[in-house]
Amino acid sequence: MNFRKFRKFKKNAKALSPVIATIILIAVTVAVSVVVAAWMGALTLGFMGNAEQCTVSNPTYVSNHAVLVTVQNTGSATVTLSTANIDGNAATIGNETVNSVTQNTGPWTIAKGTTATFDIAFTSTSMTFTTTAQYTINVVTAKGNTEATTYTYIGAPSA
Repeated sequence: MNFRKFRKFKKNAKALSPVIATIILIAVTVAVSVVVAAWMGALTLGFMGNAEQCTVSNPTYVSNHAVLVTVQNTGSATVTLSTANIDGNAATIGNETVNSVTQNTGPWTIAKGTTATFDIAFTSTSMTFTTTAQYTINVVTAKGNTEATTYTYIGAPSA
């Protein structure tokens, strides 16, 4: 090995100045801090932003344009229902029943840990369910959370 060339190379090699090295370290630290802050912010919203949660289940026949659904509050705050739709068609919420007491007007609220039943009906009375068709019933809360259930209309029960 030629040591003379190696010494010449080492003599001409230059390192980063301490000022540049410090600036690079600060930039890397700031970038990592921004990433960690964004991650923690998303994590916090995940825990706190979804305090209003519910499940929609048990759709049952009311009429050929309305169903009765059960809504259970599974979150840590009171749930307020704002709108509903059936397969994307506007629907109304009515006749809330909580603890065997029926309420005919809104606001439609469900206390933490309780269950309520609601009539969900097409807004337009000209719209009706089609026998053996499957429908998606969506209930939207005041905070914008959407909960859905499916309903297969098998026709009116025989009298």
